[in-house]
Amino acid sequence: MNTTLRRAQGPATMPAWLNDQYGPASGTRQETVATPQPGKGEVLVQVRATALNAADVHLMLGDPLLMRLMFGIRRPKQPIRGNDVAGVVVGVGEGVDANRSGEEVVVELDGGGGLAPFAVARVDRVVARPAEVAPEIAATLPISGGTAVQALDVAGVESGQRVLVLGASGGVGTFVVQLAALRGAEVWATCGEPNRKLVESLGATRTFDYRSTDVSSIPASFDAIIDIAGNLPLRRLRRLVTPTGTVAMVGGEGGRVLGPIPRMLRAMFLSIGSRRSIRMVMAVAKREVNEQLVALVADGRIAPVIEQTLPWDAAVSGLERLESGRTVGKVVVLAQE
Repeated sequence: MNTTLRRAQGPATMPAWLNDQYGPASGTRQETVATPQPGKGEVLVQVRATALNAADVHLMLGDPLLMRLMFGIRRPKQPIRGNDVAGVVVGVGEGVDANRSGEEVVVELDGGGGLAPFAVARVDRVVARPAEVAPEIAATLPISGGTAVQALDVAGVESGQRVLVLGASGGVGTFVVQLAALRGAEVWATCGEPNRKLVESLGATRTFDYRSTDVSSIPASFDAIIDIAGNLPLRRLRRLVTPTGTVAMVGGEGGRVLGPIPRMLRAMFLSIGSRRSIRMVMAVAKREVNEQLVALVADGRIAPVIEQTLPWDAAVSGLERLESGRTVGKVVVLAQE
């Protein structure tokens, strides 16, 4: 196996959308930067499509403040947003088989870099993209789809169970509904009134408008609740699950400084000595999960919901849409032509 360093095939510099200071999407600007080079165990990907996520907004805003300890105290260590990309490998670093060049892939980047023509990715995260899965489809899978799978696993969702999905029309929620139904669960869900038919088309048996429905009055108990909205009292959620049920917490904005940590601590306290558990979903990049998701899409068993597919020049409007918190499904930015 040839593992010698092979430099990327590309220009020395490239345009990129930058947020080099914490702040709103309106502060994003296009600048010329050096094209990154792959290091040990890395590949260089020429980006074809980038899917945006709520994580991009949190990193852009530096919110909550606690996360700045990891991603940069005064400014982002990685100023280019975009964590999920589909593209083609055009160069490899030390320890990577040079024959990987030319491979069409999908990958979750480490901290961002996708809103640029080229991005560096860890080779152990790279998943092959089959021709029948378009780049803009594949790019939606790693974070949102991966979080959905891991949330269902945390809650132990299986065939014959009844599951309540809170916040079902966003990027993660639209995957949760499909994947829970695919497992054979009976899915109930909350979302905005305009999105109820969409969520039902994804596999939800019953839907409720979160604005007009008191969730605690829903006449049913659930084996699992996937809480993406993160805005209901935890005690109320516990009362909705069966005596051995699980609440899996995906969302929850929390406070400006500590984010969802206080809510997580309350969940741990409430779960002490109880068979009704409240568990936080700490989703991480898992290659095997992404391989599973790509296969499901290729087989037509799930289909990402994409609200907008934007050209490169409209990347800022995509970030602004995510920042608004009203996105239905995913927003994808195509590569510069």
